[in-house]
Amino acid sequence: MNNALYFLTALTAVGSGVVGGVLFAFSSFIMRALARLTPEQGIAAMQSINITVINPLSGILFLGTALTSVFLIIVSLTRFSDPGSIYLLAGSLLYVVAILITGAFNVPLNNELASVQPSSSVGAELWAHFIPTWTKWNHVRTLACIGSSALLIISLSKFFK
Repeated sequence: MNNALYFLTALTAVGSGVVGGVLFAFSSFIMRALARLTPEQGIAAMQSINITVINPLSGILFLGTALTSVFLIIVSLTRFSDPGSIYLLAGSLLYVVAILITGAFNVPLNNELASVQPSSSVGAELWAHFIPTWTKWNHVRTLACIGSSALLIISLSKFFK
């Protein structure tokens, strides 16, 4: 069981790190690039991104890592007296928090953006609000994913001695 659990923890750490890297790219340069476009161009580009991100590979990465994180939360709680279980718990919880932020903030903003015509005045008004708000929440979930990955890596050396 410990070998499988070690592998699952390592896989979750990698998944969280990869998701954090994708989100970091959005925070550090993709959203800045979109903000430099006209509202019509930026909206159209973001609408296209939001359509293409929904695919099996992204689903496996984002939601698969969430499922393994939930499993690791349960394991860490059932073995809380084991050394390093706090790292396993905290790392797993941070990834789940990132997914909850995505569902509570970023996805509703994406859905709102999907409902506007890129060339409309409503679209331009929404875009002015969308960029800073979406990016702010993306920063938070980026940090949560990176923190998750770091804590899960620490747990590999502490929890699995």
